[in-house]
Amino acid sequence: MSRFSKNFTRRASRVRYKARVKAFGKPRLSVFRSERHIYAQIIDDACGKTLCSASTADKTFRGTGKAANCDAAVRVGAMLAARALEVGVKDVVFDRGGYNYHGRVKALADGARNGGLLF
Repeated sequence: MSRFSKNFTRRASRVRYKARVKAFGKPRLSVFRSERHIYAQIIDDACGKTLCSASTADKTFRGTGKAANCDAAVRVGAMLAARALEVGVKDVVFDRGGYNYHGRVKALADGARNGGLLF
């Protein structure tokens, strides 16, 4: 049995489809959040490869406080933006999955924007 509900997976596939169609050729910033951590990665769908990623489970993030709050999500967004700029990615499409654009997901997006990503 899936961890996510049927409505969640349906919503996630709809959001992902719109992100791929509307911004064809741009990398996609995909977000996954669990109860303890938040993960983000920038994916090039044309190649099917992950260009860079960041999460609260990274070794560089450990020991910096609680990992399941909005402050941590902002730091993950900034860390992801710095890694993306190193790789040469500036414009991305935000893929929130099936999550509402609220709380930790919004905080991660704000941190990535403040770090220099455009979406």
